[in-house]
Amino acid sequence: MSNSKPYVIGVAGGSGSGKTFFLNCFLNHFSEEEVCLLSQDDYYIQVGEMTAEEISFHNFDLPSCIDIKQFEEDVKHLLDYKTIYKEEYTFNNPKPKPKILEIKPAPILIIEGLFIYQYKKIDPLFDYRIFIDADSEIALERRLNRDLKERGYSEEDVMYRWKNHVMPAYNEFLLPHRKRCDKIINNSTNELRNVLDITDDISRDLRAKLKI
Repeated sequence: MSNSKPYVIGVAGGSGSGKTFFLNCFLNHFSEEEVCLLSQDDYYIQVGEMTAEEISFHNFDLPSCIDIKQFEEDVKHLLDYKTIYKEEYTFNNPKPKPKILEIKPAPILIIEGLFIYQYKKIDPLFDYRIFIDADSEIALERRLNRDLKERGYSEEDVMYRWKNHVMPAYNEFLLPHRKRCDKIINNSTNELRNVLDITDDISRDLRAKLKI
């Protein structure tokens, strides 16, 4: 166990901004012993049995949909260099069997998600805040590709969520935090080289700062 607090990095961005792609590139610069990742998505409150129609109208794009107490508790454990175990969130899809995630502490803790800068007990913990941005047309295209292929939603469902849930939540709970982030990344292109160059720069600066 280290005597110093882990260096905490926040990675936020709207739906379709490319957070997952960015994180995958970023994590490639570090070993499992150097960095750990905690995803807000794994703290969605299970809504129980719902019909497909009920799920399509249920708004998951609200900070209140997250089990914030458990989220805060697990962040504290990782800050104290304690391993946590968390059931993977399967987006209310009953087919896959959720995995039990073992998240081991590390000198660098990355917390990612839509609302991470919104929670009053989580927000002050960040040493470095990243905001992933993308043009709305590009973000919607990515959202459509993901939800149609991976989650089996209809295009009508995706568009309804985008207009009534996703964009209002982005404007109210995420966009106001953009201006106070340390790094704003425009991820509107799908050029791999752009993201690789950005993660190269951030990881190099981070290694120099933390001497790892």
